[in-house]
Amino acid sequence: MPFHNGGRGPASEEPSDAGPQSSHPTPAAATDLVTARKQLFTRSEGTKRIDAPGLRRVLVDLHDFWLTTKAAEIGIKPGSGFAIVAVGGLGRQELLPHSDLDLILLHDEMDPAVVAEVADQIWYPLWDAHIKLDHSVRTVSQALQVAASDMTAALGLLEARHIAGDEDLSRLLIGGIRRQWRTDIRSRFPGLVDQARDRWRRSGDIAHRAEPDLKYGRGGLRDVHMLDALAIAQLTDGMAALRPDSPGGGLRQAYTRLLDVRTELHRITGRPREQLRAQDADEIGAALRIGDRFELARTISDSARTISYAVDVGLRTSSNSLPRKGLSKLRRSPIRRPLDEGVVEHQGEVALARNAFPSKDPGLILRVAAASARTGLPMAASTLARLADFAPELREPWPADALSDLLVLLGSGEHMIGPIEALDRTGLWGRLIPEWGAVRDLPPRDAMHTWTVDRHLVETAANASALTTRVSRPDLLVLGALIHDLGKGRGADHSVVGAELANQIGNRFGLWPEDVATLSMMVRYHLLLPEMATRRDLDDPATVQSVVDTLGGSRVLLELLSALAEADSLATGPGVWGDWKASLIGELVRRCLRLMDGEELSTPDPLTPELIALAEAGGISVDLVNTDNPHTFAVTMIAPEQPGLLSRMAGVLSLRGLRLLGAVVQTHAGSAVNTFLVSPIFGDPGEVGLLRQQLIQAVEGGIDVIARLDAKERDSAPTAPPDGNVSPAVPALFAQAPPKVIWFDGYDDNSVILELRAGDRVGLLARVSAVLEDHGANITWAKVATLGGSVVDSFCIRLPGDGSQTRDQLEEAILAVVPPPAPPREHDDKPGKSGVPIG
Repeated sequence: MPFHNGGRGPASEEPSDAGPQSSHPTPAAATDLVTARKQLFTRSEGTKRIDAPGLRRVLVDLHDFWLTTKAAEIGIKPGSGFAIVAVGGLGRQELLPHSDLDLILLHDEMDPAVVAEVADQIWYPLWDAHIKLDHSVRTVSQALQVAASDMTAALGLLEARHIAGDEDLSRLLIGGIRRQWRTDIRSRFPGLVDQARDRWRRSGDIAHRAEPDLKYGRGGLRDVHMLDALAIAQLTDGMAALRPDSPGGGLRQAYTRLLDVRTELHRITGRPREQLRAQDADEIGAALRIGDRFELARTISDSARTISYAVDVGLRTSSNSLPRKGLSKLRRSPIRRPLDEGVVEHQGEVALARNAFPSKDPGLILRVAAASARTGLPMAASTLARLADFAPELREPWPADALSDLLVLLGSGEHMIGPIEALDRTGLWGRLIPEWGAVRDLPPRDAMHTWTVDRHLVETAANASALTTRVSRPDLLVLGALIHDLGKGRGADHSVVGAELANQIGNRFGLWPEDVATLSMMVRYHLLLPEMATRRDLDDPATVQSVVDTLGGSRVLLELLSALAEADSLATGPGVWGDWKASLIGELVRRCLRLMDGEELSTPDPLTPELIALAEAGGISVDLVNTDNPHTFAVTMIAPEQPGLLSRMAGVLSLRGLRLLGAVVQTHAGSAVNTFLVSPIFGDPGEVGLLRQQLIQAVEGGIDVIARLDAKERDSAPTAPPDGNVSPAVPALFAQAPPKVIWFDGYDDNSVILELRAGDRVGLLARVSAVLEDHGANITWAKVATLGGSVVDSFCIRLPGDGSQTRDQLEEAILAVVPPPAPPREHDDKPGKSGVPIG
């Protein structure tokens, strides 16, 4: 520490290379202390081994006793003007077998010669006994000056503890350091954060390192010390609102686990090591009665992720709690911006609205998480705590809006990782997917994998979200990616076990039976394409026939497995997915498609007699009815056909705050008959009469729908976080997968079918239909489906002229109004090293 002289040297205020200069007889070496320490690590036959916490307590008591005895011997007592103060491990009462002694000799402006004589009588016995010592000699004012200019020194002094001598002097130092820290925290906080980030860059993330640095890595012991310092500054409580029954058991339990591992690492290696190496893991796991190195890795990962979550919350809370100066003191309370039903943005975090009642709204957990992923804003710790305490479990099968929110979360790419990690650390993710507990923090068994199994599943889903426009069922792709390895850690073929789990999970999610079967098949055969492509002869017709037969000739399942194979490989580790593997799987898929039937074209359902009667009656009518889901409504709009009608209808719904989930667009007797499945973003859908009035205004040209949608989108964009400790908000118009327009031949020579696969945005149907109408395309019918954050929209249209040039123009114009794709993820710069992980 900078406020220590360090090593063996004189007791002067500044270090010197000249060596000890004391003219007094050198005190006897602390051989009694050394002998007692050795006895702790030497087990005689029949004696019980001291456990890690007990060993730390004994070491603290032993050194406290030696120091107090030595202090009494040389006259350091109450009122003497001297005090011995411990910092570091001894100050925290967490002394490890090979930790340095961090000591301060504090004096009250005493004569330098007397100070030197007293200091030598403490330092020399320790040096001569070869006990590692970091030392300094200070007055209270000198110590305060050092702490004011040096961050590391300040953090060390916050852990100071009185050992012997003038307790009033120690109390003056400890109190002064803490007051100074609280007073200066506003200016020192950025430096504290920068120091932590530099440390994380050097040492990496403990939870995903093969050989983790237990002290300095992200999620390590130093992070908890930082949270304690912020708690002393009264910026956070340092506990991250974690309940004792949450994974990791809460912050203090996670800290104690890592401290126990570090204690055994010192004891077993006989050295002051902080990095856990593979060759020591089995012995440490056995000493702590945890199990083998894999179980030890799981424990370390669990603890480190708990601490990492606590650090994220602590830094964010502290930033929001920093004392304000000047005009910022006069600002009103931050605006609570609505994000979804019962969900708002507050101080750069996703929080619950004042009228939200978690006990009566089981779907609130997923709405909060989806809003967090959609905006890039973190979920407030208090919100997660409320949800953990009061939110009931979702009934089975889940309501459709809960599944939709899960799909929004899974469709957000890498922005889902933070929300899922926060839900998992607070016990909410396991409540949604109970099967998750078997793979939580489960280490991989081979060197190829970078992540723990649960994190691998999340990474696979994040990769899959960038491939959703390649498939006709993006919802099944991200769900399959999330659960494809859930069968691991259960003592059997994980694909077979996982397929059974997929059945129960799919039924719980409320999927249709045929979709449950597809999801189960995805999990069962998620390794089929990579194995057949890399291990079998693709020129052998039997190879292709075997794949087609296994998949029951399903084109949908084939395209899902192809995308899942890529997402899974990318999430495994560097170099697992490359041009060679991609080309082999691509060729296998192409050969399989040649054996399969052509794709079945989409068609709308026939109109009901009631709708036929309304269409034949003419005029403008709007009907709104409830569905089986209390948050979902069916809106049927009928109006005389005219150019731009679909765009205006869809735009009016979006302007009313109704999220479009699906639509069927048809015509009859000169009238458009359009049925929209909608869900209110906030509250209820409003009066149907007002909706009809706004539709009439739009039809008559009194409302510029597209211009108002643009303004609404700008106004709903999330504000930037108040500090740099969290990721910036995701841009409102940003899709994870590149949009795709697919053309099919229609049912006659004059029609074509256009299928759009893209990310969703405010008023997307209104914008796309406006493009079609502006280019002279006559929309015969349309089927629109919103699957989480993705849309799969089919339009049967008639093009002007021969249509060849119009197709290119239409495709370019449509792609201009859909969300642009996100930049590709980097997959080569993964934390950790190859090899079986230890944490």
